[in-house]
Order: sequence, then C-alpha cells, then structure tokens
Amino acid sequence: MWEQISSIIISEFSDLPNLEEAIRIVVRLTVAALLGSLLGWEREQAGKAAGLRTHMLVAMGAALFVLLAQQIGIGPADNSRIVQGIIAGIGFLGAGTILKSDAENQVKGLTTAAGIWLTAGIGIAAGMGHEATAFLSTLLALTVLWLIPLLQHMLHYRQRK
Repeated sequence: MWEQISSIIISEFSDLPNLEEAIRIVVRLTVAALLGSLLGWEREQAGKAAGLRTHMLVAMGAALFVLLAQQIGIGPADNSRIVQGIIAGIGFLGAGTILKSDAENQVKGLTTAAGIWLTAGIGIAAGMGHEATAFLSTLLALTVLWLIPLLQHMLHYRQRK
C-alpha cells in the first residue's frame, strides 16, 4: 500500500523531467516576479491601489499560464489563444482600478490599469523565455511612469511663468 501511495505521489510531481527544466521555470517565474515588483513598487510609491503584490502576482500568473502551455506541448498557434485569454482577463482586473468621480467629472486609475495590463505582457514575455524583451519593456514602462510626469511638471511650471 505505501509503495502504491509513494508511486502516485511521485507521478503527480513528475511534471519536471530534469533539473534543466526546473531551473528554466524558476528563472522565468523569478524574472516575471522581479520585473512586476519594479512596476508595482513605483505604483505603490505613487500611492495607487494596485501596488507591489498585485503587479508581482499578475506578472507571475501570466508567466505561469504560458509556461504550463509550453509544458503540455501546446504549439505557438494554440498558445496565442492562451495569451489572448490572459490579455482579456487582465482587462477585467485593470477595470477594477478605474474610478469615475461624478462630482469632479474625472476618471482616475487609467494609468494603473494600463500598468497592470503591461505587467501581464511582461509576465508573458518572461514566461515564454523572452527575458530581455521583458526587461526592456519594464525599463521603458518605468521611464514613462517616472520621466513623463517630471517633464509634464516642468512644462506646466514654464507655462505658469
């Protein structure tokens, strides 16, 4: 009986055929988490609702979905459906961060929603083994989130003078 139980347990955890595959998965999920954390940290520092943990989980979740598809042998054409599902699903998550204030006639949270959407894309890139693309996308996103507001502030300051 114990032999049968141990055999079942071993077969249930046999989705990693070798050490190389295990390392690949750890690296991809870790890269996704780290890059998501950079965007989440920026949003948290800006006082936004979706912060560090949310962005990390979105990036890791997106990476996990495409990694699982690769593990079970889904080809590139079919994998595009998984990516489409992630993109659509994340749209609902991002929509939860958008608020419209009737009193001020203002919409808030669009940048955070777009950041969550981009974070999913970064997670997809990392999960598919395109870590350099994921890293570059993160750097460009941080540039948009940090540099553009600084430039806007400088332009508004000059216009006031």
